[in-house]
Amino acid sequence: MTDTEPRVRTRFEPSPSGSIHVGTAMIASFNWYLARKHGGTFVLRVADTDRSRVVPEGLRSVTEDLAWLGLDWDEGPEVGGPHAPYFQSERVALYGEAAEKLLAGGHAYRCFCTPEELDAIRARQRAEKRPPRYEGRCRDLSDEQRVAFEAQGRSSVIRFRVPEGETTVTDLVRGEVTFRHADLDDFVILRADGSALYQLAVSYDDMTMAVTRIIRGEDIFASTPKQVLLIRAMGGEPPLYGHAPLIVGPDRKPLSKRHGSTAIGEFRHQGFLPEVILNYLATLDWSIGDGTREKFTIPELIEHFEPAQITRNPSAFDHLKLEAWNGDRIRELPGEQLAARIEAFLVREGVLADPVSAEQRAVILTVTPLIQERMKRLDEAPPQLRFFFHEPEPDERAAGMMTPEHAPTLEAAVRILEQLEPFEAAAIQEALSGWAEEAGLKKKVAFQPIRAAVTGSLVSPPLFESLEILGRERAIARLGRALARAQGS
Repeated sequence: MTDTEPRVRTRFEPSPSGSIHVGTAMIASFNWYLARKHGGTFVLRVADTDRSRVVPEGLRSVTEDLAWLGLDWDEGPEVGGPHAPYFQSERVALYGEAAEKLLAGGHAYRCFCTPEELDAIRARQRAEKRPPRYEGRCRDLSDEQRVAFEAQGRSSVIRFRVPEGETTVTDLVRGEVTFRHADLDDFVILRADGSALYQLAVSYDDMTMAVTRIIRGEDIFASTPKQVLLIRAMGGEPPLYGHAPLIVGPDRKPLSKRHGSTAIGEFRHQGFLPEVILNYLATLDWSIGDGTREKFTIPELIEHFEPAQITRNPSAFDHLKLEAWNGDRIRELPGEQLAARIEAFLVREGVLADPVSAEQRAVILTVTPLIQERMKRLDEAPPQLRFFFHEPEPDERAAGMMTPEHAPTLEAAVRILEQLEPFEAAAIQEALSGWAEEAGLKKKVAFQPIRAAVTGSLVSPPLFESLEILGRERAIARLGRALARAQGS
């Protein structure tokens, strides 16, 4: 940005229909990087005029997703700003005024064609193998014709009058693109009930909110000339647009539920890390740096972001790669940071009650290293750590270790641990390993009944460290209960 350019203002305009799609999150992040790189403003605007897409708590899901990702907004819901309101549903009157001004200036006209008449026109065009489009029947009505239609009780919509010629824009991703106006029909901007259509609402809001640059999906690319024409007709200067390819699945079809999780809320619930999600999404549609690296910090993503480096071809979303990256990042986290994130999942799953006590927090910090190397997602922590805080209920496989044939092993473990000093992982390992060797047992065979007794599962954090953290009293008590079960008493 030069001294002569306006301050960068970007925007993100989701529908409050629930948790945002990963592709939508990618677009939001691109606009956020652009604003943050240039010290500009990131505006959150809510597209809620289509009531069929608005769901209860939908906006809350959107804002929670953005906040979790760290994509904070400078203007919009919850924070306000000089261009309020930021909900389209609260700007209906403004859109109506804009449409009336376009009418008065000759840039728009009232169309009295009925739905049946329009359907008949489209059917004829299809039969003649022509693309369906409005033919301009009401474009140049006389006053008498308009009065006659109104006398018939016909309602009217307002259409934008597309001028002759062409529009050239410099797309931030595609470069210079020219649109022929002959390929556009006169599109509706205001319905008969006075509600605005997307093209008018988004154009008016971008103009009046002084948005300067917008990165959006290529599915909106065809709308570009309409919005440019509308903004210019309203006396404004259009923002610079950039269009990124949509994310696809491994089959190269648009990413959807059939490919697995697609909503940010799902990934958040599963225990993916927000910085990993953002980093991974950036690599899908953006060629960063010299191409020798894939993993970046958020400050690095901001520093390197250039719309011109957004790729032209759609990339496939790979859940397995994302999960592998997530596991890598979990292993990189300092223990205290990972413990804090695990704590939230322990509370969510009911393992611990909120607020977590200082004693419980200390246990979490102690046990975190035991599972850090084994985890790919944070939701894997509660099942592995539950036994540290609650008496375990053995699962089916663990219960299979509490039978008469395993009673001698459990009895030996109780005897050894009762007398062991110090009660520490290294000493526990040495003592139990020595006993197994003397008994001629393979370690897996010897240790599985003990693991089942103290953890309730055959899959758990390292056994000896777990015994030390549980402490002698709790460990022996659990072994005793398992032994009683094995002996049938």
